[in-house]
Amino acid sequence: MTAPDGTQHDDRRDPEGLTGILEALEHAVSQARAMPMSSSVLVNRAELLDLLDQAFAVLPTQLTEADEVLAGADEVLADARARAEQVIAAARARADELVATEQVVVAARVRADEIVAEAERTAVALRRDADDYCDRQLADFEIDLGKVLAQVQAGRAKLADRLDLEP
Repeated sequence: MTAPDGTQHDDRRDPEGLTGILEALEHAVSQARAMPMSSSVLVNRAELLDLLDQAFAVLPTQLTEADEVLAGADEVLADARARAEQVIAAARARADELVATEQVVVAARVRADEIVAEAERTAVALRRDADDYCDRQLADFEIDLGKVLAQVQAGRAKLADRLDLEP
């Protein structure tokens, strides 16, 4: 690759990041010249040492960035868990409130039914007592009317006797 100043530039000499350096190391080893009749290869010591120096230089930065990312992820996870716990706590509180409200409503309905039943029993008893009172009053009135009727009949009879006696 040609740099802007016209010089040749090999990307493997200045790879970006730890991954780029490791790829450059892999490329250097895989492209190394093989030794005849052996699995060994000849590598450029200076090139590999340079790449390793770059890796060691980048590694603390990469690890620091990774630690920061992990710490950020831990904070986000902790925040999400805290929010989830708040939501769950609020939901439980609301459920308890609804259950309590339902229990109050059920208890109120039961009590209302008891009050209505007692009121109906009281109304029946009052109606019976009122009917008995009216019946007694009418019986007394009937007796009084019977007496008045007897007096009226006696008075008319006396009048009829006088009318018959008079010439």
